[in-house]
Amino acid sequence: MTKEAQAALEAAPPHERGNVARLAIAQALAGANATIVYATGAVVGNSLAPDKALATLPITIFVVGMATCTLPAGALAQRYGRRAAFLLGTGCGVLVGLLAALAVMAASFWLFCLATFFGGAYAAVVLTFRFAAADCVLPAQRAKAISAVMAGGVFAGVIGPQLVTHTMDLWPPYLFVPTYLAQAAVAVLCALVLAGVRLPKPKASEARERGRPLSEIARQPRFVSAVTAGVISYLIMNLVMTSAPLAMRMCGLSQDDANLGLQWHVIAMYGPSFVTGRIIARFGAPRVVTAGLLLTACAAAAGLTGTSVGHFWLTLIFLGLGWNFGFVGASAMVVECHRPEERTKVQSLNDFLVFGLMVVGSFASGGLLNSYGWEMVCWVSLPPLLAAAATLWATGSFRARPAIS
Repeated sequence: MTKEAQAALEAAPPHERGNVARLAIAQALAGANATIVYATGAVVGNSLAPDKALATLPITIFVVGMATCTLPAGALAQRYGRRAAFLLGTGCGVLVGLLAALAVMAASFWLFCLATFFGGAYAAVVLTFRFAAADCVLPAQRAKAISAVMAGGVFAGVIGPQLVTHTMDLWPPYLFVPTYLAQAAVAVLCALVLAGVRLPKPKASEARERGRPLSEIARQPRFVSAVTAGVISYLIMNLVMTSAPLAMRMCGLSQDDANLGLQWHVIAMYGPSFVTGRIIARFGAPRVVTAGLLLTACAAAAGLTGTSVGHFWLTLIFLGLGWNFGFVGASAMVVECHRPEERTKVQSLNDFLVFGLMVVGSFASGGLLNSYGWEMVCWVSLPPLLAAAATLWATGSFRARPAIS
């Protein structure tokens, strides 16, 4: 663990440091689950779908699962505590592996889509880990705590693709079936880690005091810019990442090349998290978000310059770096927009908007790639990035952070 991540943990009392550490480990294990879906979803979808234009539909369904389950996960955490939501989420993680294995064996495209829906439900819960970490520390340390947990995703970038590479051919002719069974086992391991998390249940006073209406909170300029940045960062990342493995296969590159490209992408997504919190503390979240949008634009530019293995890998690395700065920075802005009693509903609203709108990018990726090619996928990503940057400036997000009374 780096000095920055260690400092984030040491800023909290011992039991809270233990929570942050467990959440970081769980992020690594659960992130591998999602990485496996992204690495194999379009390839399996292409082989099972009745129409090749539906090849990326399983990943779209994965995103739909994230979008539709964010608000229920928040309501469950509000009523019974975050730990209950965590354990229910890992149950969905086991289901995705078992159902996906069965779908490949039965050659059922729609059962595979159902499996990825449960994967999305799992991912919706996993994404609350960063906010749970923020609840564990003092306000001044929240960005660092978010970073410390997100840094666990570095290991997801190794675990997921390596599981695919070393298990996908173990049971011919059922490609990826052993991978999905291993995926279910990893979710069980994640549940055991999360069982040791000791987060307090919601206080009775917080349950009675609902805080401001969501409509009032959502009108805050800083919240608008945070959500916009989070939506665009995740939408473009998903659009390009969903298309990339299939585009590499269409360009004559191997599945191993695609797996390694995705591995470097996920490492780039989470690797900066060791220092992102410190950078946010020094320069402010809006500037970090702006840097993320610029890095994502560099990813599109790299994708437009060629279709060799190196070009795809460079695109995926820039894409991961841009997502980290954009999404972690936007998350840090969100926690500045709510009071303690408002946190679960505001965080759930943020994630619902991010993943609800991300469905558009996920669904469009298959049609764009099959109809217009890889270059069009890269071109389409540029206008939303400009729109997100303009929103940051128009809402005055670079001013001092607001005080929440």
